[in-house]
Amino acid sequence: MKGLLAQCKKEFGTLNLYEVLSLEKSASSSEVKRAYYKLSLKVHPDRVAATEQRSATVVFQILGKVYAVLSDKEKRAVYDETGEVDDDNDIFKQERDWMDYWRLVYQKVSTKDIEDFEEKYKGSEEELEDLKTAYVDYEGDMESILANVLCCTGEDETRFRKLLKKCIQKKELPEFEKFVNEDKQAEKARKRKAKREAAEAEELAKKLGLRGGGSEADLSALILQKQQSRAAGAEDFFSALEAKYAQPKKKGDKRKRKP
Repeated sequence: MKGLLAQCKKEFGTLNLYEVLSLEKSASSSEVKRAYYKLSLKVHPDRVAATEQRSATVVFQILGKVYAVLSDKEKRAVYDETGEVDDDNDIFKQERDWMDYWRLVYQKVSTKDIEDFEEKYKGSEEELEDLKTAYVDYEGDMESILANVLCCTGEDETRFRKLLKKCIQKKELPEFEKFVNEDKQAEKARKRKAKREAAEAEELAKKLGLRGGGSEADLSALILQKQQSRAAGAEDFFSALEAKYAQPKKKGDKRKRKP
């Protein structure tokens, strides 16, 4: 056995391209794109330790090939019907820069993207579902909820509490001890922390000149400062927005930026 399927078997333990991306065969094109983004981000050579870069590059290239098949209607149809991949296809035979391919598939989100997303997301059914999921996942722990719902800050806590209480009253959610009988001191401490971080974020925004629109690096720094879960939360927040808004670049765009 040779080619892409053999590589998938070796690195992922499966001959099924969908299983590589943890997807069902019925997955939509947008789901394929999201899954590819999520997995490729984990092994992106620019994001791993130096000692892991060689192995990460191999896996990264395989993922690029998997996506190249599943994102192409004709190639995907042939694979779905036969379970085989044409390894003689030009896309695999030529010396392809899979880093450049990744950058063509994805582009960084902009300040405007985030502003538009926040405007549509806050108060939406999507936000409510995310809030309910976080409530169940963290058994009513408000600090964890605030750290894992997109776009929220300490200022959203009062609104979130009202929404969750309504859901509990409607029997849509269980009553968790951490939520119903939370120590008031913990809530006050969290609010003090939120105010402090808001002030820090405001100061950072002024220093970076973001009121007039800053660079992506500046924007990332601001998000890092604002998020309550400063390490994982900021990364997940930014990555989630990238996944939602990633669009192919125009062919004429030759700029090379690290993702």
